Amino acid sequence: MGRHTDHKDVLKNEAQNLPQEPGVYLFYNKENIVIYVGKAKSLKSRVSSYFVKNYDNNKTKILVKHIFKIEHIIVETETDALLLENNLIKKYQPKYNILLKDDKTYPWICIKNEPFPRVFQTRHIIKDGSKYFGPYTSVRLVRVLTQLFKTLFKLRTCNLNLSSEHIQAQKYNVCLEYHIQNCNAPCRSLQSETDYNVQIEHVQNILKGNFKSVKDYLKAQMETFSERMEYENAQKIKEKLQILNDYQSKSTVINSSKGNYDVFSIISDEKSSCVNYLKVVDGAVIKVHTVEFIKKLNEEDIDILPLAITQIISVQQFGFDEIDELIVPFPLDFGKNKLKITVPMIGDKQKLLELSQRNAKYFRLEKIKQRSLVSADRRYTEILNIMKADLRMDELPSHIECFDNSNIQGEQAVAACVVFKNAKPFKKEYRKFNIKTVSGPNDYASMEELIYRRYKRLSDEGKSIPQLIIIDGGKGQLNAAVNSLKKLNLYKKITIIGIAKRLEEIFFPEEKIPLYLDKNSPTLKIIQNARNEAHRFGITFHRDKRSKTFLKSELEKIPGIGKKTIQELYSFFNSLEEISTAEPEVLENVISIKRAKIIYDFFNKKQ
Repeated sequence: MGRHTDHKDVLKNEAQNLPQEPGVYLFYNKENIVIYVGKAKSLKSRVSSYFVKNYDNNKTKILVKHIFKIEHIIVETETDALLLENNLIKKYQPKYNILLKDDKTYPWICIKNEPFPRVFQTRHIIKDGSKYFGPYTSVRLVRVLTQLFKTLFKLRTCNLNLSSEHIQAQKYNVCLEYHIQNCNAPCRSLQSETDYNVQIEHVQNILKGNFKSVKDYLKAQMETFSERMEYENAQKIKEKLQILNDYQSKSTVINSSKGNYDVFSIISDEKSSCVNYLKVVDGAVIKVHTVEFIKKLNEEDIDILPLAITQIISVQQFGFDEIDELIVPFPLDFGKNKLKITVPMIGDKQKLLELSQRNAKYFRLEKIKQRSLVSADRRYTEILNIMKADLRMDELPSHIECFDNSNIQGEQAVAACVVFKNAKPFKKEYRKFNIKTVSGPNDYASMEELIYRRYKRLSDEGKSIPQLIIIDGGKGQLNAAVNSLKKLNLYKKITIIGIAKRLEEIFFPEEKIPLYLDKNSPTLKIIQNARNEAHRFGITFHRDKRSKTFLKSELEKIPGIGKKTIQELYSFFNSLEEISTAEPEVLENVISIKRAKIIYDFFNKKQ
């Protein structure tokens, strides 16, 4: 029996037999699934390198480990290899290739393939011969453009089938758009298809950034009307020219060299690359588009950018032969293609490259922010699952409400309810309560009133109730809250707990032994956060209410003491008693010497 040959050696030998030609290679796993697609100037050199190198990158090691079969396709040039690689990645979506983030959510402007074409915004590309311009990362820009076309040209907005047969048969009647002069009614032969298509040609020129031809057309119309002494029509054309000039000045960045360029830049980190594209026509930036690529094998910028350019050009629906000059941050080789490639170091072209790089950086920062928000949401979901387990709940506590009573010596009793959603404060739904039915310092009765009022109202209004209620207090206040839930037939439909401050004990109804959570427990931290927030909110409300009452206190009876002085006193002292017994030098630390003497004399004479 012959010696067993390692499968890696078989693949290595296959690679050595590949041609030294440009092309694309495909790696398959044992299940005959394409796991990687790559391009190469030399198929033999590139593919062989996978089986002779000791890769530092673990992901590449894993890729090589899973290669079971190799296929290759020879092409004429490296440009052809790029295009083929792009198409194959889209087709197979291999596990180890970088991923082009989907553009399907971006809007396009469509010029419909039909008689008297409509021009409209869409997010869906239908391969029916229609022309699509985009994608646009700004919905606002799309709306501005479609409104501009509506203002400059009288394009139809209906979806009628304007075939010559239907028009000749006078199948349709003119609509409101004709009467308000937004449409010339081609449906009734009041505008020829030739005349209409001239307008469509101008729309395409604007979308391509060719403002000059549209301006020349409008200027010629204006001069014709002037020569005929049709000054009203000439004025309308002049207004359209101004609108077009305003749009061009607001939507473009002018470059003094007045050239046509396609500018690409790339910003990368360990996980992804952001590639920005600027389309420059006659020195004006007419399009800005940025795409994110997710790395799989720690690919270098020199490898990513050519593929990115190929994919973006494919999405934008034009070819390399339509590019006058490509501006990039480092030298690129697109094979035998005669494409002019510039890596600018100074001047206007360098400024365009810097503009592209700034756009890529901004896009990347926005992506980082989005990911941090997603990570935070994922973390909060994990916390809610921990809380659900710790508190023996049937569902996630995505809606939590926490209550706190606040009073000073039984006077001006108030309460606060704070709301947490997905483990985060939801201040929009915080509520304040004045205790109405309880006289004197009775925290249990106050809590019973508070819980009853809160959840009776929510029930009456058909609003959602929380999954978890937290009571700031021990067994007594918890039992008072439970009494109200029982009256409302909500007991055991909502998990309710109390937290006692001294030992941070968690109390459950009808259970004698409290729950003690580890001080680092995320469940305890959320409960403490809600309790502290309720206490803060309640104290703030109490102080606000107290300050209003203070303005009606004995201090108002003192001649020469106004509301501002009273507020200053209560920002330092906690009660009227403290003010009335304060020494003059203490009062002088808060208010003027003159007013301090007035207040001191008032209370001491009274005594």
